[in-house]
Amino acid sequence: MNLIVDIGNTLTKTAVSCPEGFRVGEPVAELTAGSVDALLERWPEVDRAIVASTRGEQARRHAADLLRRRLTRVVEFSPDVPVPLGNAYRTPRTLGSDRLAAAVAANDIYPDRNVLIVDFGTAVTVDLVTADNTFRGGNIAPGMQMRFRALHDYTASLPLCGEEGEPELLGTTTETAIRAGVLCGMLFEIQGYIARMRALYGDLCVIFTGGDAKYFAKRIKNTIFADCNLVFRGLNRILEYNASEENPILPGRCGGSPHPGSPFGPDEQH
Repeated sequence: MNLIVDIGNTLTKTAVSCPEGFRVGEPVAELTAGSVDALLERWPEVDRAIVASTRGEQARRHAADLLRRRLTRVVEFSPDVPVPLGNAYRTPRTLGSDRLAAAVAANDIYPDRNVLIVDFGTAVTVDLVTADNTFRGGNIAPGMQMRFRALHDYTASLPLCGEEGEPELLGTTTETAIRAGVLCGMLFEIQGYIARMRALYGDLCVIFTGGDAKYFAKRIKNTIFADCNLVFRGLNRILEYNASEENPILPGRCGGSPHPGSPFGPDEQH
């Protein structure tokens, strides 16, 4: 079994990959020795892990160190770790690990297809993988809660609202006007991206993921599906890729010294 740790901007999420699918744990603010022990006690079959972080290198290393004291194989998903996907991003070292992992998963689900990935998290990201199995880039915008919070924090009197209820096209109170502005604005924004990308790229698949994906999947009907485990799927795929001979830079199973780009140390080679 594989353990996947995804350290996000707000919470740290964990999942165990097993034959039945992903067993997702309760998100926590930070991974601790106690939470790792509890997780591995529940899933003693776990023998390797991957750690990704959008919170910075220090958070990733801290979590990886905790896991290395308990597991023999741990991958820190840094920009140096090989992935089974071409990358046309001009600044790959600044590309968020969650965006790249989601792209890897989307390409694994729909190989040789154009795929648009919309991730509704703290930020909303819209990314494209093309049919030649290459990540082409995308865009980043404030997420739902960030938009509500910004209207409250950067004005003198606007209240802090949420997504309760169906948004009106035209709000008739200040609260419903805020909901209409944020929620309808996001709906029109995403629908616009999908329409433009469909015009540019034929045979386009659309995948929604992230914490707010279900809210928008119910209201935008031309999505292929919503998969809240897409980043977990991608990280698991990257871990498997780097633990097998499928990755051409790794030495063979019968020996050899580790490649400088290998995410495993000398004692962690397959």
